[in-house]
Formats: sequence, C-alpha cells, structure tokens
Amino acid sequence: MFVDSHCHLDRLELEKLGMDLPAVLQAAKAQQVEHMLCVSVSLADFPAMAALVQNYPQVSVSCGEHPLHQTDVLDVALLQQLAADPKVVAVGETGLDYFYSPDTKQLQQEAFISHIEVANQLNKPLIVHTRDAKADTLAILRQYQAQRCGGVLHCFTEDWETAKAALDLGFYISFSGIMTFKNADPLREVVKQVPLDRLLIETDSPYLAPVPYRGKTNQPAYVSAVAAAVADIKGVSIEQLAKLTSENFYQLFPLVKKFN
Repeated sequence: MFVDSHCHLDRLELEKLGMDLPAVLQAAKAQQVEHMLCVSVSLADFPAMAALVQNYPQVSVSCGEHPLHQTDVLDVALLQQLAADPKVVAVGETGLDYFYSPDTKQLQQEAFISHIEVANQLNKPLIVHTRDAKADTLAILRQYQAQRCGGVLHCFTEDWETAKAALDLGFYISFSGIMTFKNADPLREVVKQVPLDRLLIETDSPYLAPVPYRGKTNQPAYVSAVAAAVADIKGVSIEQLAKLTSENFYQLFPLVKKFN
C-alpha cells in the first residue's frame, strides 16, 4: 500500500478531471494508495482546505504558507493558532523559492524562520519547498534548529550535496514525478544515493504528473508510477518500496492516524 506524502486536493480542477473528490479518492484506493497528506499553501485558504477533506480519514492535513503564495508579512499568530489544531500533522509548506520570486527573498526568509519556530514550539515536522535557494534553505534550517522538529524536503530537485546536508539534519527526502522525466538523469542519481529509510514518494498533484501520465492533471493515484520508478532505480520490488516509504511516512508524521 502506498502513501502520497504531498498533494493538494483543494487545488484539483475536478471538472477538468471529470471527477468529484470521492471519485479521486476511490481512484487512489484502486491503485492501493492508503493515505494522502493534503498540504496547505495559504493560511487564508486553510479553513476551506481542511473542511474539504475533514470527512475522509485517509487524508491528513498540514498548515502553512508557501513562499509563492505569500503576498505580505506572515501572520505568525494565525499560523500558530491554525497549526496547533490536533488534526494538523505538519507545518508547511514553507521554504524559499528564488526561481520564481527572487524579489521577495527577505519576506520569504522571515516567514520560513517563523514556520520553523512554530514547528519547534508545536513539535510538528516541517514540509520544506526549496528552489534555487539551497544554500539559504540549509543555513536557515541549521541556524534555527530545524532538526528539533524534523521534516522533509519535498519534491526534491537539488543535488546530492543538498540531500546529504538535509539528511544530516535528520530530514527526509521526497521525490515526485519529476524524477521520471527524460531530462532528470541527475535527479535519478540522487535517488540512488538517498537511503531507503529516509525516502518518501509524492505526487504534488495536481502538478507534475509522472510518466506515463505526463501532460495530464496529476492525482494521488499516480503516486504508484513514482513508486515504480524509484523501486527500479533502487533495485527493490515495488512492494518493498511501498512498505518502506509508507513506514517512513508514519515515522515522520506520527500524528497521522493510519487508515484501515
């Protein structure tokens, strides 16, 4: 059974998919996806996201504000209030993105630091996004003692040195459909080196559908394709890969109630 460790169910264009949310979750179940973590990108949108999935025990939620969805100074008090909810299993998605938004570096860094501080206060793991900002991401994680709460670098696209530094902080590394793309040979080399006990898989749906679904709207069911690609690279069976990555997920996110 698989776990999709990072998806955005509230961002799915259901009409485009020709499915409603129960159908999306049923499709995931048909592909042996037993649990999904629906990840917050906006504090303003968090209540609606949480309400959307509240009746589905196979879906957990995080709370945070993505650096590309941050339009003003982070409301730290609101983050702390929302993230303290017992149903929230992680803080984020947070981090730094200098690729799309280099002009807001200072704002992003301040928000990232606040997310780490809240995660440490609540003892909940961090979900970290980083793009074209690996040095600052690692420096801030170290300086603000993110190893205390732990977490994951999600949708990983950086080099082995970055992965190794995150692993040294006790973080996990999560791979998405990007590692199935034709031009992703360097990333597949990183997959080879990340230990199986620190590796997660995700869709980041509705974005980045893996081969053979590339060009389609991504959905949690497709995490099985990511798993198959990772298993092939690691030289293990897909059943072993599913078991190990699911165990890793529940280890990192202990507040998740396993769906049976």
